[in-house]
Amino acid sequence: MVGVDVTRPPDVGLLVIGGGTAGLVAAQTAAGLGAKVALVERDRTGGDCLWTGCVPSKALIAAASAAADIRRGSAFGITAAEVTIDFPMVMRHVRDAIATIEPVDSPEALTDAGVTVLSGSARFTGPRTAAIGQRHMAFTQAILATGAAPAVPNLPGLGAVDFLTSDTVWDLAELPRQLLVLGGGSIGCELAQAFARLGARVTIVEAADRLVSREDPAASAALTASMVDDGVTVLTAATAQSISGRALTLADGHRVEFDRVLVAVGRTPRTGGIGLENAGIAVDGRGYVVVDDQLRTSNPRVWAAGDLTGHPQFTHTAGMHGSIAATNATLGLRRTIDTAGEPRVTFTDPEIAGVGIDTQTARRTTGLRIQALSHRHVDRAVAESDTGGLTQLVLDRKRRIVGASIVGPRAGETIGEMVLAVKFGMRTRDLAGATHPYPTYNDGPWNAAIGDVRAQLAGPVISRIVATLARARQRWLRSRTG
Repeated sequence: MVGVDVTRPPDVGLLVIGGGTAGLVAAQTAAGLGAKVALVERDRTGGDCLWTGCVPSKALIAAASAAADIRRGSAFGITAAEVTIDFPMVMRHVRDAIATIEPVDSPEALTDAGVTVLSGSARFTGPRTAAIGQRHMAFTQAILATGAAPAVPNLPGLGAVDFLTSDTVWDLAELPRQLLVLGGGSIGCELAQAFARLGARVTIVEAADRLVSREDPAASAALTASMVDDGVTVLTAATAQSISGRALTLADGHRVEFDRVLVAVGRTPRTGGIGLENAGIAVDGRGYVVVDDQLRTSNPRVWAAGDLTGHPQFTHTAGMHGSIAATNATLGLRRTIDTAGEPRVTFTDPEIAGVGIDTQTARRTTGLRIQALSHRHVDRAVAESDTGGLTQLVLDRKRRIVGASIVGPRAGETIGEMVLAVKFGMRTRDLAGATHPYPTYNDGPWNAAIGDVRAQLAGPVISRIVATLARARQRWLRSRTG
């Protein structure tokens, strides 16, 4: 290897490549454990979550929700004048949210934590060496955390239009009049609904037969109805064929006119140009880095964390990956990833959240059953006139909660309790026996659990046992007072 004498002591104990969530958590965790850590970032620390993902999208959704709430006020006897949208002000709110959170993820914060921050593009030059620009260094161990980027389909004519992605949509200075969204997954649905509520005429095109097809069909139906109510034209089972001028032609000949296109058809790992082959790091057929359950790659000195591993591409997953990879590399631990307890949330209206075994898999699996509760029976939903939601618990034969799906307001908050339930093998009787505050949307999982416990008590065997105990208790009481 040119440029580094690998016989001398390494320049760093742990080299972290990538300054997004996984890299930030990994670097700060390892530095806190006493390791000599260097983090390399070619753009800006904070990654997609801060600059183009979680933070800006939720800030945009908050503004759009405020507009929707005003329009819906008449349902509560409150009537307001026509809603006026100041789109530049909305985008200023988005930028302000980013600016407020940015210092936490800044190079200065990393430096304060004991991490050396290097600016540039890193490339492996050997199993224990890397180059950052013209600088060559040796490392003892490394964590690869370069993330993923928006996928761009091979759609004829797409390259001729100035299309948007989840990376570039935040540069918009004006609200699109007609926005075409390609992709009906979480990202596409969140942005489509937000822009529709802000006043754009939005059409969403999805090749699958329904939106957010990974989720329960009832969740897809509830989201579709809500988006249509917001003015979104939803085209499912629709195959994009080509773009010409300012129109998309579908395979069935249908044409969709637009002035801007937002591409949201998935994400691809950022693994090109990193020199993985030089370090002996294997990738799968899709380009994701192959890792074991401890996040170690085929190079025993290199771990990988976050979106480039092929695991669910969520910020919370990336953060846990960073922690696991850092402690395993630094302390020699054997912490493993928890795939069963990874929550997912689509921040639309209604919110859709899930954890563990999904309901579609449960219906195909012997020994699993679903305990469902309509939010017509959740008093908080009744009070807020938002009863279209649904809670579903996936239970095994021992009544352990092995999965959950929640559709409705605050589902992203409610799912947290279900994460604990799945992780620690709680049964419905455990959840039912814990007092919950009333009235909240947590009544959904709680009342679903209570319903399952009551069903058990009403069964022939248990009901006979309970009746026998009750009669014995009454006889004992009579004997004491006789």
